[in-house]
Amino acid sequence: MDEELISDWFDAYSEDIYKFLVYYMSTPDVEDLVQEVFIKAIDRYDSFKGDSSPKTWLISIARNLAIDEARKRKRQDWRKLIKTYDYKTETSPEEKQLANETKQQLHQAIAKLKQDYRDVVILRGIEELSVAETANILKWPDTKVRVTFHRALKALKGKVKEGYHESQ
Repeated sequence: MDEELISDWFDAYSEDIYKFLVYYMSTPDVEDLVQEVFIKAIDRYDSFKGDSSPKTWLISIARNLAIDEARKRKRQDWRKLIKTYDYKTETSPEEKQLANETKQQLHQAIAKLKQDYRDVVILRGIEELSVAETANILKWPDTKVRVTFHRALKALKGKVKEGYHESQ
């Protein structure tokens, strides 16, 4: 086991794991889970075969931990969405407010998707993983990833429109 390697992976991928978990769990309160991902990675390093990238393997661990966490809490209140940190700085309070509202609408729309759609939208659309990496994490054939992603985006557009009309 190479703890130094895991430490390098933490430096390289912790932000990606954080972002994934924020969207997956619909809360920015995921720091403990991020830490747990890397603890699991150290414990399970022997099972890393190198068939996929370290990032893919770590996101797979994060996804399993998130599923376990949701089961522990015995609730999946995806409507309870809290704004995440900003990726860019807005120039005015109005722009910042609009960006936060848009981000919240997106979070809410993603949260309303069925699980398979939510998984593929987060992995492909937000984490920008390849079809192969997504297929590896979800243990699906590449074709299913492509088809599900296409259907999920169509459903997401519908949910975003719904949310827009509700707020009018």
